Amino acid sequence: MRGDVLGDALLDRQHRIADLEVRLNHLEVEWSTERERADRLAAAHPNVSELLMERDALQSEVARLCAELLAAQKQHSEAEERCALLERQLEAVEGVHQTGVAAVPGTASVPPGMPKILVVDDQANNLLAMSAVLSTLDQELVAVSSGREALKALLEHDDFAVIIMDVQMPDMDGYETAAHIKRRPRTRDVPIIFLTAMGADPEHSARGYAAGAVDYISKPFDPWVLRAKVAVFTSIYLERHQ
Repeated sequence: MRGDVLGDALLDRQHRIADLEVRLNHLEVEWSTERERADRLAAAHPNVSELLMERDALQSEVARLCAELLAAQKQHSEAEERCALLERQLEAVEGVHQTGVAAVPGTASVPPGMPKILVVDDQANNLLAMSAVLSTLDQELVAVSSGREALKALLEHDDFAVIIMDVQMPDMDGYETAAHIKRRPRTRDVPIIFLTAMGADPEHSARGYAAGAVDYISKPFDPWVLRAKVAVFTSIYLERHQ
């Protein structure tokens, strides 16, 4: 009985060896076929390494072009946003002229008890645009063209809810003007919003906040956003002076 078991095991082992030999023969045939295929490819393309290098170079060029395309799409999107903001500002200015609302400070009918807005910019066109954008707030706008005039206006009036000021101005720039405003006990609590074409560079904005500004807005700006921020500071002023 035991001999039969061993015989069966030996026979099974022989069958397994035969199967392995068959599989090995198949693998040798497949290897030989692939080898012949590789030889044919090598004969058709004697310098495969150059083809691989050319492929890698093309892939790198495609990656570079994709990166440039993404950058161009981003610039296009930013340009469209800037154009949209400029169109909104233009609509605001045109709306003022069409409705006959004056775009100069002190000429509009201002409800009693409303605080003033001080706008500081050395460019007359910017003052005109700012007056047009903020004219719907029913507040008196005091527009001046220099830092020294801004300090003088703050001495003459003590009911400013907010100051909107350019940074780049001759003689005394916005940072220096803000420093003078914050040093005076009478005016140091008046919030300052810098509105500038210098861009949103972190160094410039950090300097603006260090000078005491509550906000730093780059041109072109969204007139709706600016009006909303001015309205908030007006509400704060009215609550404090009730």
